[in-house]
Amino acid sequence: MPRRLFMRSCAVSCVVADYSALDKLLHRLALGSQSIAEMVHDIERARFLKSSPQARDGKHVYVSGLARAGTTILMHEIYATGSFASLTYADMPFVLAPNLWAGLARSKSVTARTERAHGDGIEVDSNSPEALEEVFWRIFCGEDYVTPTGLLPHSPSAQVIDDYVDFIRLVLRRYGKSRYLAKNNNAILRIGTLAKVLPNSVFLIPIRTPLQHAQSLLSQHRRFLNSEPFTKNYMTWLAHHEFGATQRPFLVSVGPADDPLTLDYWLKQWILVYTKLTADVANNANAYLVPHEDLTLNPAVWPAICAKIGIAPGSLSEARTQDFRAVDAHDQSLAARAQKLYQTHCAAALAKLGA
Repeated sequence: MPRRLFMRSCAVSCVVADYSALDKLLHRLALGSQSIAEMVHDIERARFLKSSPQARDGKHVYVSGLARAGTTILMHEIYATGSFASLTYADMPFVLAPNLWAGLARSKSVTARTERAHGDGIEVDSNSPEALEEVFWRIFCGEDYVTPTGLLPHSPSAQVIDDYVDFIRLVLRRYGKSRYLAKNNNAILRIGTLAKVLPNSVFLIPIRTPLQHAQSLLSQHRRFLNSEPFTKNYMTWLAHHEFGATQRPFLVSVGPADDPLTLDYWLKQWILVYTKLTADVANNANAYLVPHEDLTLNPAVWPAICAKIGIAPGSLSEARTQDFRAVDAHDQSLAARAQKLYQTHCAAALAKLGA
């Protein structure tokens, strides 16, 4: 495998508009063709599944929620402990065949750390973990939850779940670990099923001050709204519909009818999603809301998280206090409603974490 292709394939957060025609073809084949994705995954299973560790009873960790809630930072802090396997940029674009691709892309070079395309100061390289596992769900049951108007909650079939557990096993083999870490915002669509079939897994759901969270989502939506065609395809292949040109809301209830270019739209989405997630947390002993701001402001929160997921609480390396930014015009009563929910949720979250 040419070294240049390996280096380019790791850079989900880099400027995909800079990809060469060959780079784009490789990604289109690996991610855009369902038949090729399934064929390559079948080869991966045939070659590596028998030598992969078991996964169903593992104490895996899922970080999920609305985008821009601090999910990436929390995932990075957990991954930095060295206790977990997770898909990384180096597994792109053949994320359904991590062991096979690792053998083909023989270069061990690590790309230089660069700021990801969000412009939020988070830097990544080829060894950085990223939200890539949704490719599995889109390929094998995307028609069950991806609709033209949004993403639906769904209960995957027993066969798909079995295949997903095998997929976790393959990732564990690839990285020589026994525990799996996934940052996947779309996991909120199937959190009930995952909690049942992976009973020892822990679900961490960051929650952020609603006005600041909604403003961040609106800013990113504007940032990615005029993406060029390949970028649109790319985000669709990854089933990343959080914002931008391919944005589709979580249809967890009656969806927002407002314009996505208004702050009220994102405030309403915040209320709908975190109302659902609060119920999910209440119904699952291993699910925890994580107040994003408290991760850096409350010294008891990180050790409490580490205790819940069974790791030693080392020092935080990426979590940082964020400045509050000016927000767009919005419905004050809507913001007050969201803030009241936030305060109630945070109090319950800290109590459940024991922080």
